[in-house]
Amino acid sequence: DFGPTLATEKLLECHGVVLSKETVRALMVATGLWTPRRQRAPKIHQPRNRRSCLGELIQIDGSDHAWFEDRALACTLLVFIDDATSRLMQLHFVPTESAFAYFEATRSYLEQHGKPVAFYSDKASIFRAVQTSTDFGRGATQYGRALFELNIDIMCANTSQAKGRVERANLTLQDRLVKELRLRGINTREAANAFAPHFIADFNTRFAKPARRDFDAHRPVRDDEDLELIFTWRLQRKVSLSLTLQHERVIYLLKDTPATRKLIHRYIDVYEYPDGRIELRADGVNLAYERYDRLPQVDTAAIVENKRLSHALQAALVIQAQRDDRRKSSTPSRTNQGQAPYSKKALPGTKRSRQFTSEDLELAVMSVCKPAGSNPLAAQK
Repeated sequence: DFGPTLATEKLLECHGVVLSKETVRALMVATGLWTPRRQRAPKIHQPRNRRSCLGELIQIDGSDHAWFEDRALACTLLVFIDDATSRLMQLHFVPTESAFAYFEATRSYLEQHGKPVAFYSDKASIFRAVQTSTDFGRGATQYGRALFELNIDIMCANTSQAKGRVERANLTLQDRLVKELRLRGINTREAANAFAPHFIADFNTRFAKPARRDFDAHRPVRDDEDLELIFTWRLQRKVSLSLTLQHERVIYLLKDTPATRKLIHRYIDVYEYPDGRIELRADGVNLAYERYDRLPQVDTAAIVENKRLSHALQAALVIQAQRDDRRKSSTPSRTNQGQAPYSKKALPGTKRSRQFTSEDLELAVMSVCKPAGSNPLAAQK
């Protein structure tokens, strides 16, 4: 039961025999101890029966494709398809596949159709936790937490063939929908989302199948289920002795009241909405706060208005241009708002605020106060 790589390592460790991995592989194939991948029997994926009624299982997936061909940048189409009838339930164009994008698409789905029994997805980190624990339970993602609050199950397929309904629909959409967008001169995501309901109606007329049972398993959203509050990104932060907490390199100062003093050394919830709003909540109560940004920005208009401080503000602006302003944390990128995805690496020539030295400050001041045509580096030498 040893593979060629492990067998090569153990021959060297246990017996002192030095052989290459490919030599061991060839010997094992010749003696019948190893079967090359190309000679192995293909895996069999047998079809399963459809679910019996509409809304019992909704397959979801994101298809990254050049939907507008060369007329615009490639984007992602979030596809929701019913397992029982092969009906397209939702199409939503987004810049990239992210948690906030699925928040928006799922909320739109629930407002239009109601709550299905379950969603069926792949094992992307949006749906399946890659960590052993999170702020909201073991193995729960933010998307899974939102569905749990709505009493909707989420199931993850082990293979792409298991959710073949939506995979085949993606291929059909990449053929038909691309041509429809071309014929109608649609070049933006906003226009494509507006056209989607008309395309869905035509698609379902042509390709939808009747369900075995004439019953809609969707449930209405209850009045006490606030979709805006449920589809938020939530984290827990600890309140310090000074009634502050930190989130994404921003310090939040709570208002000093008897109620907030009881929260010292307690973890409270940080609610981040898809539109960028931040709320701090404890026991369901929204807390008042002031925001202190650890990455302040110099207002260029202030340089013009404050003539006496203009040189100091210009020097601060030079340092600001060299500062690494990434706010990378556990929150997803806000591509749904048109922002670029978070960069994992700092831009060349930038550094963290604590990494700036007195020499950097001196060069910034000299670059502002230098005479025309002079070089601050040469002057320093």
